[in-house]
Amino acid sequence: MWYEWRPYVSVAERRHKAAREMVKLRKKGHPVSPVVIEGRTIARTFWGKAWCDNLERYSDFSNRLPRGRTYVRNGSVLDLQIAPGEVKALVSGSEIYKAAVKVSGVPKGRWTSICTDCASAIDSLVELLQGRFSKGVMERICQQKTGLFPAPAEIGFSCSCADWASMCKHVAAVLYGIGARLDEQPDLLFRLRKVDEKDLLAKAGSGLRLSKAGPAAEKVLAADGLSELFGLEMATGEADSAPENTPAPAKPARGRRAAKGVAMAADEVSATKSKGKGRRPSSSTKRKAPNSAVQKNPRRKAKKRSTAR
Repeated sequence: MWYEWRPYVSVAERRHKAAREMVKLRKKGHPVSPVVIEGRTIARTFWGKAWCDNLERYSDFSNRLPRGRTYVRNGSVLDLQIAPGEVKALVSGSEIYKAAVKVSGVPKGRWTSICTDCASAIDSLVELLQGRFSKGVMERICQQKTGLFPAPAEIGFSCSCADWASMCKHVAAVLYGIGARLDEQPDLLFRLRKVDEKDLLAKAGSGLRLSKAGPAAEKVLAADGLSELFGLEMATGEADSAPENTPAPAKPARGRRAAKGVAMAADEVSATKSKGKGRRPSSSTKRKAPNSAVQKNPRRKAKKRSTAR
């Protein structure tokens, strides 16, 4: 009957069926993107962990999530495609089932609030996608019911299996598969929630708006006011516009005249010292004899003497 349990299928047999199904899909030209988990850790980065943590903190999902973790770890999610507002997947069980998860977009008012609260805290798109930002930004993005991650009321499920529960183990495996996929492509979260991650960066510089007009004339301090305020001598515009290659001041000449003047001054000092001591001045300090033209005529002198007698 329809309500009877289907026979148990081992993990090895499910993997064998999954491999055959993926070969068929590839032959049909369908892009296949399986979820591959290495080890027991489903998500390793900030975005993947935050998605999984968001699922596990809601009691609505607590009953079915453990089976979903088992399925995603053993490679039962054959194909997972994330589109705006919707995720489609193929999950291997007793058969190959089609599962779909619909996620509503972030309301415009909430997204604006998130961008405003995270303004000037995210420096680049690389840091955003790598989850390298402050603790405050992390807490704001991961806020329950008001953050970026969806609440149970914003998620809808469907599966082609016969399980009567709204969330079957196949859907739970798909939800964990989304977290693993966000490790590789964190930008898919923004695509799923129908928002642009660049809006967070655009808000980063909104607090510092540059004005095109300059300050009012009365608010500009003149050069005289600056010199009085700081005790500096402000250069005028003419001095600033003068060419730099101005001629340097001439150096004092050091020729023969200067040397001769120094020597004569030294001789005069030595001569005065020798006169004071009663010594004969040096030959260099003797004055020259008057010229012969200036000397008196001896004949005229004798004639004057005779007339006197």
